Amino acid sequence: MDYTNHLGVAKAGNPTLLNQIHTELYITEGETAEINDEHEARMIETVFKKPARPETTIRQEDIFKASPGRHEPIRTVLTKGVTGIGKTILIQKFTLDWAEDKVNQDIQFIFPFTFRELNVLKEEKFSLVELVHHFFTETKKAGICSFEDFQVVFIFDGLDESRIPLDFHKTTILTDPRKSTSVNVLLTNLIRGYLLPSARIWITTRPAAANQIPPQCVNMVTEIRGYTDPQMEEYFRKRSRDEEQASRIISHIKTSRSLHIMCHIPVFCWITATVLEDVLQTREKGTLPKTLTEMYIHFLVVQAKIRKVKYDGGAETDPHWTPESRRTVESLGKLAFDQLQKGNLIFYESDLTECGIDIRAASVYSGVFTQIFKEERGLYQDKVFCFIHLSVQEFLAALHVHMTFINSAVNLLEEQQTSSWWSKFFNAPKLQYVHQSAVDKALQSPNGHLDLFLRFLLGLSMQPNQILLRNFLPDTLSSSQTIQETVQYIKKKLSMNLSAEKSINLFHCLNELNDRSLVEEIQQSLTSGSFSTDELSPAQWSALVFILLSSEKDLDVFDLKKYSASEEALRSSFTGFLRIFKFLFYLTDFICLCVSFRLTHCNLSERSCGALSSVLNSQSCSLRELDLSNNDLQDLGVKLLSAALQSPHCTLETLRSGVKYFTADHFSSEWYYLINN
Repeated sequence: MDYTNHLGVAKAGNPTLLNQIHTELYITEGETAEINDEHEARMIETVFKKPARPETTIRQEDIFKASPGRHEPIRTVLTKGVTGIGKTILIQKFTLDWAEDKVNQDIQFIFPFTFRELNVLKEEKFSLVELVHHFFTETKKAGICSFEDFQVVFIFDGLDESRIPLDFHKTTILTDPRKSTSVNVLLTNLIRGYLLPSARIWITTRPAAANQIPPQCVNMVTEIRGYTDPQMEEYFRKRSRDEEQASRIISHIKTSRSLHIMCHIPVFCWITATVLEDVLQTREKGTLPKTLTEMYIHFLVVQAKIRKVKYDGGAETDPHWTPESRRTVESLGKLAFDQLQKGNLIFYESDLTECGIDIRAASVYSGVFTQIFKEERGLYQDKVFCFIHLSVQEFLAALHVHMTFINSAVNLLEEQQTSSWWSKFFNAPKLQYVHQSAVDKALQSPNGHLDLFLRFLLGLSMQPNQILLRNFLPDTLSSSQTIQETVQYIKKKLSMNLSAEKSINLFHCLNELNDRSLVEEIQQSLTSGSFSTDELSPAQWSALVFILLSSEKDLDVFDLKKYSASEEALRSSFTGFLRIFKFLFYLTDFICLCVSFRLTHCNLSERSCGALSSVLNSQSCSLRELDLSNNDLQDLGVKLLSAALQSPHCTLETLRSGVKYFTADHFSSEWYYLINN
């Protein structure tokens, strides 16, 4: 079994073996398979904040071993993880170590399936034995049919890509592994344990699709968190044999918050390494890319260079872009945009044909465009395709929107396109209108699905980035007026009552546009000691929240007094403070914002207590110490807080109040002792 790194091969004939490049992933045991449809860029920003409660970490070889204190055997494991976090690599490494007799020698057979492959069989009928023989012909040749006599592991990779309707409530019960039925019935009965109950089942999925499997059918939920900082550094040092180059790459990543966050995703580490190694080799003293847009433009250029050398026989010094390669990328951009609008991450040959894509030319871009179809099977009529990562699809979609406007003055983000040349002449569209449409659409998205797309689209309007794409984009550079109008539009939006997640993404957008004025204004006053929350504008509040949430350090103690010029102003401005208070805790995924929160002399109202109660009741709140000294909470405020303190999600260990309203009737005897002593 000769697994190679699925993240692409830089040079023909020089594959990277999985064992050589593999770096252990950070895997934790979860609790439930709840749905989470947030954009995964948002999820990864919160992954490595200090957890509210101790976590149970799991090594990949122990995925079916019960943790201490758990007595029932582990039959079915559901592993969650964002796109590119390493779910497929984890399965490959688990299987490879087993095949090399390193671990789990109690297992006789491992059968790894992907939902991409199963999708094309959804209309056909198989018995379980026939399905195994269909995919693993060696078992058929060996005449192995009684899988109940062996310890078997079935792996189903990519539940989020399934097009098979899994109905766990109405599906007919099936117990005979030799009886033919639909793939839907086979899978549901196998997962439920009616079919081959002695088998172990391992399912991987993106978080948004985890709820497709009923909780009662899952013995353990695990989550791949990607790389911790030490694991990330280990990856780059393994990847590069040049220690000095690896150290420079690691140091550079740490200077950019956006890049550092994304590099917790293994596939982004590969993209970053691909780009930075090329830049360091070709420009010794060149400026390394700091924004996501810069990084992805370089990545696209590297792929064009590889194509030119590897497939066209050109030299590395030759122009990267040919008419053919431009047409291919333009077609890929159209596909990316069309499928992004539909919410599709995988697509079929017919989708490519609709976009005018030559499949053979597209497969040349092995790093950008992955051909999933395993031709050696010889069993399917359809081929399945996807981009190497969702962010690559979002980048190419943004590139398509930008190029369409530059080439034909068409705003693809408008609901109704203007077809009359007369209207176009007298209402000449401007690039900033495209940007404004994108900002509006991103803010309207309830789960941030256009967040990265927006950042890429705005970044593509910057002249340095357009110069990087010379000979690909037309020779027209965006004006500074366009950039400034877009910046002002974003700042106007920041003055509105936005959620913390949306505000943070808009600040990332300003960073792509090289405008840091709001953040620098707050940072300067914080550094000088002149900062006060007494008269902050809504946009400035948002800037402060962004600074706090983006801080490299955990926000262990937050004391409101440090953010106000006087105690009197503090009391009178708490309505303003409540805004940042809600912002700080609205995004519950940032579970380590505060360990200790001090709200002394704040004149807390009953309404404020209600907001505080919601925070304490949040499942992800990590607050351990709360100081409410010298506040007249009133009875309703006390009742609201008491309900939160009795919540199973409350992590408070210390509560200081000094308030006579807290009585033993409100709390358990343990809490009453903590509060009053």
